[in-house]
Amino acid sequence: MTPADEARSGPTAPADAVHDNPITPADVLGARSTPPADRVGAQSTGLADSAGARSLASTAGVGVGERWPADLSAFRAHVRHWCRTQIPGDWRQTQLGASDAEFARFQQDWFQRLRTAGFAVPHWPVEYGGGMPVGHQIVLYQELAAHDAPRLVLAFVAIHHAAATLLAAGTPEQRARHLPAILDGEIWVQGFSEPDAGSDLAALRTAAHRDGDDWVVTGQKVWASGAQYADWCLLLARSDPSAPVRQGISYFLLDMRSPGIEVRPIRQATGESHFCEIFLDHVRVPASGLIGAENAGWQVAQRTLGAERGLTMLELAERLGNAGFRMLLADAARPGPGGRALDDPVVADCLAELEIEITGLRALCRDLVERHVAGTVGPADASVVKLYYSELLQRMTDFGAELGGVDAHTVLRKPMSGGWESGAWVLDFLGSWEWTIPGGTSEIQRTIIAERGLGLPREPAGDKR
Repeated sequence: MTPADEARSGPTAPADAVHDNPITPADVLGARSTPPADRVGAQSTGLADSAGARSLASTAGVGVGERWPADLSAFRAHVRHWCRTQIPGDWRQTQLGASDAEFARFQQDWFQRLRTAGFAVPHWPVEYGGGMPVGHQIVLYQELAAHDAPRLVLAFVAIHHAAATLLAAGTPEQRARHLPAILDGEIWVQGFSEPDAGSDLAALRTAAHRDGDDWVVTGQKVWASGAQYADWCLLLARSDPSAPVRQGISYFLLDMRSPGIEVRPIRQATGESHFCEIFLDHVRVPASGLIGAENAGWQVAQRTLGAERGLTMLELAERLGNAGFRMLLADAARPGPGGRALDDPVVADCLAELEIEITGLRALCRDLVERHVAGTVGPADASVVKLYYSELLQRMTDFGAELGGVDAHTVLRKPMSGGWESGAWVLDFLGSWEWTIPGGTSEIQRTIIAERGLGLPREPAGDKR
């Protein structure tokens, strides 16, 4: 393995050291000793001892005690044992430079391994294979992050966005067709953004008109993550051009094998082709593919977009504070020609500041989840979390690139199936902009926080929509 590949695949350490004793900034700086093994993971948010955890655990659904231990401490031990025996120890190496086919095969195999354990869709209703209490889900995501588990990349849209849409607005027939298929590996892509309709999604122009028992769709989508792998697409199209922009949109379930569809991967600055363009040329969608009411797609889409928040953000926060931050610390502690960067008080101060911010992010995500369960989530709370995470990710990867110096620019590959923080800091920093732009730019998130969260006057609009 070359130095660049080693940097890309992350720091190596004995399995027990990685799993049982994750490095913390204070450990490196000598401020405190490693916590006992039975507190690893729980100590990051204080969940195991909190009243909130006991409340969340009390919402146990069918299957707890049958599929998973009801007690949170016992469940944590159960998940920890599973991670030690089931997470491939060399996945970062094998996914470094993996081909598209190898990546897809690995993702499908990892998803089925999680499914067998009951960990793939814990947030789904019990009748569809979920039913895990929220407190248990928090523990699950903490432990998967602490043990540096691969991330479900290909299944993300399917298990979160597609499932949320089907459960909220789908017909019984649509749910019966697609939810079991998702568990069997059906891959979905989101077809929302267009060249002139990104953050201003209501400006989309892809057109759909009724023709007998079908809808005929023509237009273009862009920034469609993983479209080259997808079996189905969550598609927004304008079905009534004469209606106000948010009232003339319909939501469709599109079979990506339909005639008239062309997918073009977009090569990014990182060398990857994570995003794609989708061209639709008179594509026929059966009337049964309409989800929700005709021209009510905007309302259905809000449920889809909301699925990105809550527990999904908690998982990302835990990954940022575990494998990602451990890599940053390992880089800072590595001896160089001028000594260890960690011995520079400015570097040590930056690391301490990042630790504080990560701790705050974890607490913020846990609070969002607890208030979601209690039904007290505010209208801008999800925007606060998205803004905080995306800009913290950007600052952390930017610092990693600065710490790595010129050598960091020679790392040209990063493991697929990983998180947004891989240790290939320049590539990670470039990738971090995927978080401050899509899903609502940071500027839009600040507007939402100001208007909906703080009740400030609305920003003047350029047109009347």
